Amino acid sequence: MELIYKGKTKNVFKLEDGHYLLQFKDDVTGENGVFDPGANSVGLTIDGAGLAGLKLTSFFYSKLNEQGIPTHYVDANFSDATMTVKPATVFGKGLEVICRFKAVGSFLRRYGAYVQEGQELDSFVEVTIKDDERLDPPISADALHMLSILSLEEYAILKERTIEISKFVAGELEKKGLTLYDIKLEFGRDAKTNEILLIDEISGGNMRAYKGNTYIEPLELEKIILAD
Repeated sequence: MELIYKGKTKNVFKLEDGHYLLQFKDDVTGENGVFDPGANSVGLTIDGAGLAGLKLTSFFYSKLNEQGIPTHYVDANFSDATMTVKPATVFGKGLEVICRFKAVGSFLRRYGAYVQEGQELDSFVEVTIKDDERLDPPISADALHMLSILSLEEYAILKERTIEISKFVAGELEKKGLTLYDIKLEFGRDAKTNEILLIDEISGGNMRAYKGNTYIEPLELEKIILAD
């Protein structure tokens, strides 16, 4: 097993069969010790966050695979907090795609002159470039096309799948009496077929979920969703 990449919340290893292994860590993104799924640096460490994130990711990815939505997920091993995935290439140096159902976080900080906190948003899709030095700047479809990061046709697929997946996740949360405010997803291209795939994770660490007006922490979210 060859270590390929050490990330903020996961380490990536290459397996002999060509697949990759993602090792989930207990580190989560945030600022000043406060969790923030949209932050571009590790803000704190939460014991058990890695395994909780893996269990929730496995739950959502398994359901998406059953529905025929393309993902990189193969299987998961909870005993060592790892997930086996298909090889995929990222767009440019990496993109993050956020689907927003409520005005919170960085959206509220930027557009607070026009919206109230918690205001309803109509599945607003926002793409940012993964670039810590430049604080993950948002980028438009036209700019992505002009910079040859992805085509306008690929952007349309990206947006459609983001809304479809995000609404699915929101529906699963709603079954447990929770409301999804926003979620951050990542996509890439299948290394063999070039098909656009959902990659990375779907966990409490990359979404904001509320029960009424109460924010649900990532570990608590995993317990609620996976409870029988």
